[in-house]
Amino acid sequence: MPQSLTLVSHLLCPYVQRAAIVLLEKGISFQRKNIDLANKPEWFLAISPLGKVPVLQVGEVSIFESAVICEYLDETHAPHLHPQDPLLRAQHRGWMESGSAILTDIAGFYSAKDEAALQQKATQLQHKFSRINAALGKGPFFGAQDFTMVDVVFAPIFRYLDAFDAIAYPDLLAGLQPIQAWRQALASRPSVQHAVVAEYPQLLSTFLKNRHSALSLRINDRALSTD
Repeated sequence: MPQSLTLVSHLLCPYVQRAAIVLLEKGISFQRKNIDLANKPEWFLAISPLGKVPVLQVGEVSIFESAVICEYLDETHAPHLHPQDPLLRAQHRGWMESGSAILTDIAGFYSAKDEAALQQKATQLQHKFSRINAALGKGPFFGAQDFTMVDVVFAPIFRYLDAFDAIAYPDLLAGLQPIQAWRQALASRPSVQHAVVAEYPQLLSTFLKNRHSALSLRINDRALSTD
């Protein structure tokens, strides 16, 4: 008998989205249990040694860290989202790490305290996106016709860019046509669309507005100018 799966989540966490996308891609039945990371319940701290989401509860066993969760799901459920060729699989894992580094830069971008720091982070992001752009093939996905774990990693990244576009921040993908097409292909993927709640764009916008950062100042100034 299959074990029940529960994905312990936070509504805005991009790493949770990775696990949710994999579960949805594979058609795996699961429940979601959202928690408030600012007020972590004791039961959560007991199953998450690092105090982070996601956690996947597999019956009575809990697995933490998004990369571990995604690897477990890919090993135990078809269709496999990693290439079968070991060398290509290793290359894909390298690009997945690049995606994690970009998420760190995005956090630095929306948390930057002044315009100089904001622009520095924007430049770092544009450089990294340019390198990804150069690695893309004909698409529509990173692995051409195949939706892979690299796509899983980058779909939540592009959601942040949607939020930045909404405040008319200069396009971080300007002039990078292949990656823009990839972004659009991922946005139309049902597993990506359903990895977040319908209210996600509003929740993310509120989160960004409340960061007390250079970006949040831009957001609030823009809101005032359009009132």
